[in-house]
Amino acid sequence: METIVTERMQRVFDYLSQHDIPYAWYGHPEAPTCEIALRYCRHDGARHCKNLFLRNHKGDRHYLVCFDAEQRLAIRDLEQRLHQGKLSFASEQRMEHWLGLRPGSVSPFGLINDPAQHVHLFLDSRLRDCGQLAFHPNDNRATVVVTQEAFRRFLAAVGNTFEYIDLY
Repeated sequence: METIVTERMQRVFDYLSQHDIPYAWYGHPEAPTCEIALRYCRHDGARHCKNLFLRNHKGDRHYLVCFDAEQRLAIRDLEQRLHQGKLSFASEQRMEHWLGLRPGSVSPFGLINDPAQHVHLFLDSRLRDCGQLAFHPNDNRATVVVTQEAFRRFLAAVGNTFEYIDLY
């Protein structure tokens, strides 16, 4: 299957290339959920990640939470672990405003669309030990695989605040 590179994908590829961040990618059918996306993974040793975009009760803080796609987390558990008060899923409008993304395509690569560096990223601490990580390139019809070193370089380049915490 040949994947058409969309504008959203190309923006991620260009950003990674401009910052000398090595990556590999492959296309697949649309995968709006992790369960579907895992059907198309290449079993190449990369840890596929689930990404949730949340807001605080006041709606003035936004968080991207990233963890192993094969794990499950209840939002109430996240509230206790993140220590940010009552949380809810951010609306589609907020997702578009802060990350330039649509539901089903959320990933840390959306941070390239947040020049104000408003969104804080929470990463499960277990991801630090993974040799390679896999995310959608802001479009759920493809997967980008980066090494741990490349991902760290991405985080440094994008500049948003982030922290590793134990999520489960």
